[in-house]
Amino acid sequence: MAAQRKAGHEVEVRVTWEAGDVGRMVREAIDSGADTVVAGGGDGTINEVVDSLVAKQSDAQQQQQHSAGHGRAMSRPALGILPLGTANDFARANGIPLDPVAALQHIVESEPARIDVGRAGHRTFINVATGGFGTQVTVETSEDLKRLLGGTAYLLTGLTRFNSIHSSAGSFRGPDFAWQGKFLVLAVGNGRQAGGGHVLCPRAKLNDGLLDVSILPDVELADLSTALGNLLRGGLAAVEQTVIREQVPWLEIRSETPLNINLDGEPITGHEFRFEVQAGAARAHLPHSPLLAVEN
Repeated sequence: MAAQRKAGHEVEVRVTWEAGDVGRMVREAIDSGADTVVAGGGDGTINEVVDSLVAKQSDAQQQQQHSAGHGRAMSRPALGILPLGTANDFARANGIPLDPVAALQHIVESEPARIDVGRAGHRTFINVATGGFGTQVTVETSEDLKRLLGGTAYLLTGLTRFNSIHSSAGSFRGPDFAWQGKFLVLAVGNGRQAGGGHVLCPRAKLNDGLLDVSILPDVELADLSTALGNLLRGGLAAVEQTVIREQVPWLEIRSETPLNINLDGEPITGHEFRFEVQAGAARAHLPHSPLLAVEN
């Protein structure tokens, strides 16, 4: 950070200690007129910062409307990413350097681009919402193992959980799309990869106004270990011939039994979900990202 400060950039560091700290710090950043809020951590940390940024920016827009006659304008910071997590799936997919010094330079040298944000009910996600086998693996992977092995920890956990894997059942509905049945893996992507580098939503773009949906239907018991082994090693591309894919602005899911859904690493549970995209809801420093569609 010394290099950025020497170059004339004002950098202030904040450390979270308890629930609610991120929302408070984002509010302070907006009130102070900060250009950028940098999320230093993994995918879960980025999720929390984006959730607060989108909520606070909405509040700021309302306050701008109320204060328009008083000449007061609220600042709306962009998102910067300092990847310090285990898998860093969102950062890796977007070509963000994992070296902290390079990542900071990446931020100060680039202009922010407007990107979409996904929502599941009142919850925000910027990367991928997953359900089924991938969610079980993520939840069951211990923090100690992740610290020791990084993203490889998810693969090791998955390989030891074959005997406990079971499919989920649900009905899916979106514009011109409907499917019902049992599935092993569900991915609803604003971004492309999750679970330590597995590409689950290969067609996803961060600024196309769409969510990339991938569903791996259940397979015969005899083929289960082969399918899941291929999945863990090569992502959904390894079982591409059986994957159901669709791109939609919204998707509704219903299930008679509770479904566990993972939003950028944060688990939620329920019988019904509505996923939708908020087009252009945030700005982020992603200068070399392959996930940004070229605007005409």
